[in-house]
Amino acid sequence: MNKFEALGLQQTLLDAVADMGFENPSEVQEKAIPILLEDETDLVALAQTGTGKTAAFGFPLIQKLHADSRTTQGLILSPTRELCLQITNELKLYSKYEKNINVVAIYGGASITEQARQIKRGAQIVVATPGRMKDMIGRRLVDISKIDYCILDEADEMLNMGFFEDIKEILSNTPDEKSTWLFSATMPKEVSVIAKKFMHKPQEITVGAKNSGTDTVQHEYYVVSGRDRYPALKRLADANPDIFSVVFCRTKRDTQRVAEKLIEDGYNAGALHGDLSQNQRDLVMSSFRKKQIQMLVATDVAARGIDVDDITHVINYQLPDEIETYNHRSGRTGRAGKSGISMVIVTRSEMRKISAIERKIKRDFISKKIPTGIEICETQLYHLANKIKDTEINTDVENYLPAINDVLEGIDREELIKKIVSVEFTRFSNYYSKSKDLNSSGPDRERGNDRSDRGRNDRGNSSDGSVRYFINVGEKDGYDWMTLKDFLKDKLSLGRDDVFKVDTKDAFSFFNTEAEHTDAILAFFTEYKENGRFINVEVSKSPEGGRGGRNRGRRSYKGGSGGGNSGRGGSSRGRDRKFSKGSASNSGKRRSSSKKKSGFY
Repeated sequence: MNKFEALGLQQTLLDAVADMGFENPSEVQEKAIPILLEDETDLVALAQTGTGKTAAFGFPLIQKLHADSRTTQGLILSPTRELCLQITNELKLYSKYEKNINVVAIYGGASITEQARQIKRGAQIVVATPGRMKDMIGRRLVDISKIDYCILDEADEMLNMGFFEDIKEILSNTPDEKSTWLFSATMPKEVSVIAKKFMHKPQEITVGAKNSGTDTVQHEYYVVSGRDRYPALKRLADANPDIFSVVFCRTKRDTQRVAEKLIEDGYNAGALHGDLSQNQRDLVMSSFRKKQIQMLVATDVAARGIDVDDITHVINYQLPDEIETYNHRSGRTGRAGKSGISMVIVTRSEMRKISAIERKIKRDFISKKIPTGIEICETQLYHLANKIKDTEINTDVENYLPAINDVLEGIDREELIKKIVSVEFTRFSNYYSKSKDLNSSGPDRERGNDRSDRGRNDRGNSSDGSVRYFINVGEKDGYDWMTLKDFLKDKLSLGRDDVFKVDTKDAFSFFNTEAEHTDAILAFFTEYKENGRFINVEVSKSPEGGRGGRNRGRRSYKGGSGGGNSGRGGSSRGRDRKFSKGSASNSGKRRSSSKKKSGFY
């Protein structure tokens, strides 16, 4: 029996499930769907963003509708236009085999008369943002007095955005006998007030602990001085060549400024904040979903409703005021069962906030160092080698080979490889050779003890004798930081904390252990095969250790970004992709770099 069938879904919905490629229901779906199908009940569901909540309420709602009636039977409130449209599109996919089911999206920034016309034609389900729904109720353009089901999706986000009064007024226009389903990542006081005032003995399900972070996200913090935030951001991007991230700032002004500086320095970046028009926001989000933008700089309000499953990193350029907001930020990555990383750039004076967030989300942060220049050069060098290896040959180049061979005559294979690699490697090497160490000195926690002395190797304290290794497997081999760490622990018979600082790239990765394990690790991976392929492990090179030396670069190498004012002028984000065109501009005009910035491919 199909696992979704076991939940009680009818055949038309199961057919839609099969078309979408769903195989196993998520935890929130397993818990919510049977309850909502079996009973006419109110429900409070607490689950992190990205856990499949739309299907958890969407399937039961569609199955319970009376398709032969054109009356609006279900109202779904969501915090943003983007999430409203996403829910609408997903419900249309779920109901593709249902007859006469119409779903209409109601949101600001579009014609209110056209939306009213769509509802008048018959819409069993209305998905709306609170502001536009309140407006339409006031104009008598929509009737929700006979709905059977009201769903509040991302309830805590709606209330964080100031929609408390709007939601209360909207709910006061709905019948008392309806079923109300409230889905939220956290349960702040305002959500509890809504539940008590408008719900009757709701059942409650919780996926994970209340207000906790998801275990698919690794939380890291980097301590720098305040003036080095931007150089630190650049260096974190350079150390992750395939980064696809959201960078959070606290204000619209900082968001615009950081995005513009990134674009000027050659990164594929864009800004998303409240001063942009709806058309500008749509253009930015479209570019981001297509990965034409790799670093989306956003305010918390503007980022509500961003639902892209393969975001690799969330970078907190500045910490938010509210801990719940951090939880929402980090929930943008590690979605749909994938792993993700939430990075926090902090000053020493902000360290107490890290402790407070840890207690709230029930997750430990890993203390990490901003990568040195030599570490970034190493990462980029391996990235380039794999990029060359995986590049498909364009047959048109054959017409030019005779002339090219004449130019390269007399250069042997090894020298040619060195020259090809040096074309790009020299850019990074020259840029970072004289730049400074960005890591703030002193204890990494202002709470009476040094976090690095707590005995947990996975705190990233690699400066005290640990060894860093290169391994020739990465994300394209199916590994992320969690699964690679598990693989190494199992194969090497090491303890939970013996493998740490695992950084996975596209086709290779890095990890650390204490020096005492080095001989055994290198011996194990001598001639080791996995599925017929050799898995190679080498000690990562360091600026002072030479071949086979320890990677002490985080402590002693003076590498840095230089804040965009040095001779480099660009970065890896300016690689062979098109630059972001105007995504950071308030005017909405597309802008592009006047010339290709220096960077490493």
